[in-house]
Amino acid sequence: MNNDSQKLLQVESLRQHFPIRGGVMMKQIGAVKAVDGVSFDIATGETLGLVGESGCGKSTLGKAVVRLLNPTAGRVLFKGHDITHMRQRVVRPLRQDFQMVFQDPAESLDARMAVGELVAEPLIIQGIGNRVARQKRVGELLDRVGLPGNSAGKFPFEFSGGQRQRIGIARALALNPDLLVLDEPVSALDVSVQSQVMNLLLELQRDFEMSYLFIAHDLAVVKHMSDRIAVMYLGKIVELAPAEEIYRNPRHAYTKALLSAIPVPDPTAKRERVILEGDVPSPINPPAGCAFGHRVGHERYGESIGQELPFEEVAPGHWVQKCPCCID
Repeated sequence: MNNDSQKLLQVESLRQHFPIRGGVMMKQIGAVKAVDGVSFDIATGETLGLVGESGCGKSTLGKAVVRLLNPTAGRVLFKGHDITHMRQRVVRPLRQDFQMVFQDPAESLDARMAVGELVAEPLIIQGIGNRVARQKRVGELLDRVGLPGNSAGKFPFEFSGGQRQRIGIARALALNPDLLVLDEPVSALDVSVQSQVMNLLLELQRDFEMSYLFIAHDLAVVKHMSDRIAVMYLGKIVELAPAEEIYRNPRHAYTKALLSAIPVPDPTAKRERVILEGDVPSPINPPAGCAFGHRVGHERYGESIGQELPFEEVAPGHWVQKCPCCID
């Protein structure tokens, strides 16, 4: 973990549970444990990659971090300020410093608004500048993300998927944030466009000294973008380490399985592929023991039932959830 003086974002034992209600009185009869006790930090200028299968809670975690959701428990500290349970009117001024870019730009951009209006909207909400100053800022942002000068007067449907994502990035940059939460920002794009958008993000990070929480399910993409990588499974982080370390020396069985699925550009290369058996357990009724051990039917699963599985540092900067099912 980083020293406190270096931490831009600190997430401590964060939980995001969604109630399930039923019966005549619509009482709570259960909960979806989308995020269940997650801790990590991000330093100034750092990119933390967050990976895992669909449905593991990555996007929910990102939304909780920027307070688009109200966390059930735990703490989110941004620049030392506890924003976990702040009222939205108190959080709003802080939003200048943290923004989010969503997975599907077609859904996150209002089709009824021109691009110039979309990019200027954060400036209007925060009361920054007059109309002329905002127009100038919009032009600078669109140029910086590589869009034509006449884009401001057009509508999102007139652009390709990659261009729409650039619009979303320009909007997120409008307030000069220190942290961007990037929720699968390239997964909906063609491969050739993915590389262009990733390179743009790297350039922007270098130029504006931003930090990224980069959420994705593609480990090859995450390796290209990240300084450190956190691997998430069924609402929990099971391994966290520097990017090179986690690719060179994965310790958790789930991490090893994900890495074995990365395509290799050499058709003659031989390697052992880990085939995951079973289904991902339900976050509504998670197993009493290790969720991954339960999924694969590990012979030592019984040893994990009812046990707190500690998150331990097994090497400098390399943290793993210690479990008899998943650690050799």
